[in-house]
Amino acid sequence: MPARADFLVIGGGLAGLTFALHAARHGTVLVLTKAAESASDKAQGGIASVVSEDDSFEAHQEDTLQSGAGLCHPEVVRTCIQAGPGSISELIQLGVPFSRVNHDENAAFDLGREGGHSRRRVLHAGDFTGHEIMQALTQAAEHEPNVRIVENQLAVNLILGTPRGGRPGRICRGVYALDRATGSIDSILGRSTVLATGGTGKVYAYTSNPDVATGDGIAMAYRAGAEIANLEFVQFHPTCLYHPHAKAFLLSEAMRGEGGRLRRADGSEFLKEYDRRGSLATRDIVARAIDFELKKSGDDYVLLDMSAVDADYLRERFPNIHRRCLSLGLDMTRQPLPVVPAAHYFCGGVRTDLRGRSSVPGLYAIGEVACTGFHGANRLASNSLLEAVVFGHLAATDAIEWSGSAPTIDSDPLPWDIGDAVDSDESVVVSQNWNEIRRFMSNYVGIVRSDKRLERATRRIDMIREEIHEYYWNFILTSDLVELRNIATVANLIIHSAHLRKESRGLHYNLDHPEPENHRFRKDTLIRRSLSGDPRPSSFDLPYDWQ
Repeated sequence: MPARADFLVIGGGLAGLTFALHAARHGTVLVLTKAAESASDKAQGGIASVVSEDDSFEAHQEDTLQSGAGLCHPEVVRTCIQAGPGSISELIQLGVPFSRVNHDENAAFDLGREGGHSRRRVLHAGDFTGHEIMQALTQAAEHEPNVRIVENQLAVNLILGTPRGGRPGRICRGVYALDRATGSIDSILGRSTVLATGGTGKVYAYTSNPDVATGDGIAMAYRAGAEIANLEFVQFHPTCLYHPHAKAFLLSEAMRGEGGRLRRADGSEFLKEYDRRGSLATRDIVARAIDFELKKSGDDYVLLDMSAVDADYLRERFPNIHRRCLSLGLDMTRQPLPVVPAAHYFCGGVRTDLRGRSSVPGLYAIGEVACTGFHGANRLASNSLLEAVVFGHLAATDAIEWSGSAPTIDSDPLPWDIGDAVDSDESVVVSQNWNEIRRFMSNYVGIVRSDKRLERATRRIDMIREEIHEYYWNFILTSDLVELRNIATVANLIIHSAHLRKESRGLHYNLDHPEPENHRFRKDTLIRRSLSGDPRPSSFDLPYDWQ
């Protein structure tokens, strides 16, 4: 018999655990995680919310809309931002120790400011905010009897079923999951299935994301027929430490908010040449400026200079970053740090409504895997943790209602059938294809694109996907093969989305179309799988009156 729960959550980051804790009050929750790590745990900067008398919902909304370059959904922006203070209160009740101006627990919050924000509104816990939040939520989940977390499980495909009684359409019933320790694949069912699988940074050669960020949720949802939106908008974090032993260690945007300056190798500043806000410009502008400078100079990196900030304050404000840099022989209180942009966050994903519902009944998407309309064409710094908490709650509320009235299915899904597949003795095929995808995605579909680069990427992904398809059906599944298949699927969708947007907007910059075009392209890019298995000719959707 398949394992069952009222609520099945794929992913144990901030969004997934928030959903689990709310849903557990109304039924059993099974959380499947691929590994103990998550992008949520690595978040340094913090969570943006209006908690200061000097701030306002209107100001936060305006900053978000401006950053989103015309593609944010205003209703979603209002909902998320107005829910912010309540979400912060919930996190504090769970034990998250947000930093305050002194050590008094009743003192005002020590609010940071990051690129694109007109006010100080970023709550943080030192420079390891995500870790502190995840510790608090994990402990709460472990003490919740209705929540069960099972690690080392890699979701392979969503399970769809036809409702009993001849009702039209198909609904999501759960997933086939690969046990990474034993290699077995089992069906796991839920009355509601929630994708909280995070992002897809590993599709690029250089990323701030953990190794688990292989686009599993987007790829599975696409194969199940769900709508995918805005995958051309890939956010590159401007400042990842450039060091052979750092493994893309992120240098928080809050460092620039506290007075850090980006400089060329000769020490000259350059960002004011691209934006009047200088080092406090939004991430798309800063990353693109660095990319232009490096291509022009031939240098491997630019410099993040913190010399204008008091050394004692730096050590207190960024203790984790300071210790990590010291371990690599770099002292940010005395010397500038070498930095490069790295793939960081996907503004696109599984398209959802304001309740986290995808276009497939019974399937929800929350966190980075989702495209809610909050971030538009460029995410405002520290808005991602806010979205994860708010939509984790909103989706749980809706899933509770759905689970009470969801249509029943006549029979259990068939067991996973390996057919004539055999164990592979050519794992080099997987590693070769993986590396090739990451290289050409970085070179052709990175910070700056062109029509010719996208055409080259299309030819390469078509050949690789054909090879992966043959390999997938001939050999017994492994974790690496499942992830490679997902990476290739998402790479194809990113390329396809970028081809369609014949303009430059937010995170999508095309040398052949350098200006935004509001008449045709101030809309979401939508993709849904056709019966042939390839993306059908995509459409643009305009769900709101933008005037």
